[in-house]
Amino acid sequence: MNLYIVIAPFIFLHCFHSAFTFPRHASCNVEWNVGENCKSAAIKIVNQIRIWNNTDCGTGEKCRYGLDLFDGAILKARHVTPHAHYVDFLIITFEPNNTECAIRGLSNSGVWYAYLDQSTNYCNLHNLITGSHLDKTPHYHEKTSDSTCTQYSTANCEKY
Repeated sequence: MNLYIVIAPFIFLHCFHSAFTFPRHASCNVEWNVGENCKSAAIKIVNQIRIWNNTDCGTGEKCRYGLDLFDGAILKARHVTPHAHYVDFLIITFEPNNTECAIRGLSNSGVWYAYLDQSTNYCNLHNLITGSHLDKTPHYHEKTSDSTCTQYSTANCEKY
């Protein structure tokens, strides 16, 4: 009986932690490799943000993006969700890798109490990559997981 009292809290903590392997705050870190140079890739993403810098979303999320800063290597932007008007902050960096580009993306919920996000932060980034057709480049590769991207494994970026 005493052994059960000692072991039970550890079993509970292990199960709790295993069930919630995503970040403690709604956010997403993604790494991509695209088969074109960083200058071209960055311009495509900047242009996609400008195209989606409108408030008429229809039934989707591919709108309400805003460019805050772009210096050639670092891009800072925001996305406002169309229904609840939550603001998510995006940072995208570009690092040349021979004739290809290594891109790192971070989307972070601006709401301090956000824990789950129905994959919104992942879709903020994913939609920019697919909207700019960088996912169609040679050697395209995406790397992320539930441990670095809230609810990544259940993402459906076409749901709205």
